[in-house]
Amino acid sequence: MDPFRSTIAALRRRYGKPPAPVSRDPFQLILWEHVAYLAPDPQRRLAFETLRDQVGLAPAKILAASPKKLEAIARIGGKIAPALRAQRMLESAGRVLDEWDGDLSAALELPLPKARRALMKFAMIGEPGADKILVIAKKARLVPLDSNALRVLARLGFITETKNYSATYRRAQEVLAPSLPANHDWLEAAGALLRRHGQETCLRSNPACARCALYRSCPSSSVALTPRKSPAH
Repeated sequence: MDPFRSTIAALRRRYGKPPAPVSRDPFQLILWEHVAYLAPDPQRRLAFETLRDQVGLAPAKILAASPKKLEAIARIGGKIAPALRAQRMLESAGRVLDEWDGDLSAALELPLPKARRALMKFAMIGEPGADKILVIAKKARLVPLDSNALRVLARLGFITETKNYSATYRRAQEVLAPSLPANHDWLEAAGALLRRHGQETCLRSNPACARCALYRSCPSSSVALTPRKSPAH
């Protein structure tokens, strides 16, 4: 089996099937990024669900909400800059209404480079974030990679991690491209599994190599392999 696909298969055996994304609507996925910052996924989900239940997720609903209401919901998603994140929700909603007639999914029908650029106009959405949205919306054939996933790939020897995040990200996509199936659910799951592995096991500091499902094939592992004993004669 292809080494990258073998890696994802091992991670799936270790962690199980990742949960489905909170939405496949591009604007809602942008709200998912705005509503929390440096928060664990359960906390982010709580903030997102509160926004959905108390305000609504359509651009017009966001614009109709008071900044204080949005700030209070953003605060559920973390204490860092809730007022700024609330303002970003309003700005993003306004952009969708002004530029896309209230339906950002129209941007996803553009050729891939143009669709990516359209998404990157929104605050907090860089190239990796735009690509993640495109994969979840089943418009791009690549693996969503965050910093955790890139670290895992570097330690496994698929890529060399550099100080230039964008260059590392693009190189990773180039390296993985020949291994990727056309199955968007697989691509989406691969990104989620790499991210989880980086968050829980392949940590930036003090990685837990002893309980890593990949340590036998990992060139960066700190676990010494036990030599096989020669058969007795």
